[in-house]
Amino acid sequence: MKLFDVYSLFDVTPVKALGTRVWDDKGTEYLDLYGGHAVISVGHCHPEYVRAVTDQLGKIGFYSNSVHNPLQEELAEKIGELSGLQDYSLFLCNSGAEANENALKLASFHTGKKRVIAFRGAFHGRTSGAVAVTDNPRIRAPFNTGHEVTFVGMNDILTVKEELSKGDVAGVIIEGIQGVGGIIIPDDGFMRDLSAATKEAGVPLILDEVQSGFGRSGKFFAHQWAGIKPDLITMAKGMAGGFPIGGVLISPEFEPVKGMLGTTFGGNHLAMAAAIAVADIIKEENLVSNALEVGEYLKARLLALTDGAPDGETTATLGTLRGGTASEASGGAERSEAVEPPETPSVKEIRGRGLMLGVEFNGPVAEIRKRLLFEKHVFTGVSGKNMIRLLAPLVLSKDDVDIFIKALEEVL
Repeated sequence: MKLFDVYSLFDVTPVKALGTRVWDDKGTEYLDLYGGHAVISVGHCHPEYVRAVTDQLGKIGFYSNSVHNPLQEELAEKIGELSGLQDYSLFLCNSGAEANENALKLASFHTGKKRVIAFRGAFHGRTSGAVAVTDNPRIRAPFNTGHEVTFVGMNDILTVKEELSKGDVAGVIIEGIQGVGGIIIPDDGFMRDLSAATKEAGVPLILDEVQSGFGRSGKFFAHQWAGIKPDLITMAKGMAGGFPIGGVLISPEFEPVKGMLGTTFGGNHLAMAAAIAVADIIKEENLVSNALEVGEYLKARLLALTDGAPDGETTATLGTLRGGTASEASGGAERSEAVEPPETPSVKEIRGRGLMLGVEFNGPVAEIRKRLLFEKHVFTGVSGKNMIRLLAPLVLSKDDVDIFIKALEEVL
């Protein structure tokens, strides 16, 4: 039997990891600035994490949700303390997509409606409801197209209010920071307006913090930069150091009914041991503060890369590509031949908060990422064709940043 071939793979086979470092089967050491899609929040193989999961495995690894599991209650208390949302309740599941499915279901139960408002550029998962509210028709099968979803432009509060006024909206879902969509941060003012508009309309606001949550943005949840309290908050990636897990934080406005949600594996003993260890490490090592401090340092070092060109050169190149095609920027097709694209893309813009950063270039980054991996031994991610996406473990140090910047400078 062969694997179902749906992934584009780099020819690297990791076999060992510790902190921000990964080693492959040939003994090559890599600096990890991607954390396996923002999953590795407290660093690879943290000794407290390893101990907690190992100890739990020697006790009991799994039983269903038909019995008491005090570890679930312990995790809920710790997440409540870390997030400041002690009055919310927690539903546990196994992934970010599953968390979003359950949040959408809760919103629909609550309102009795079925249409959902989502945002252009959104990514919420690949399961039926989650992919329906994902703004990518290429990964949406005909089976997934029966959901009623309206996509609205980011920060367009007038259109949101217009859609809410129709009276048929079950919920509004938005990412704290769009990850796949290009590290797009909703304006704080827009988030406050969105929160007020949904409350006025009696429509639940769902904050997808699957990638941007658990300290990654420099606050526990990215939406907390705007000072709002959504009705439902979904999370997953950074929760358990790589152990499959997801969760929904549910405001007191929602009344639980037996059987309305359920899962076989969600909240299992091993997942709880892993997630409790991660929560404890985040608190004890002040990793949310570290994400903010080191993230700002990384952003500053990246911004400095835009200053390396001769006076006017970088500005002209960046201005051309911000404004549209080279032809459009130069005043028409007759002048297009005078504008040559650079041989190596240069940095156009840095976006993000904390350790969720995007480095947008004025051209494709595939070769840059490939050279960073195979020549400089640094893991990075991408978002679209022109952006390198950085989602490093929250234990990243300034020395690690310096190593990465040196490698990127040499590649460029």
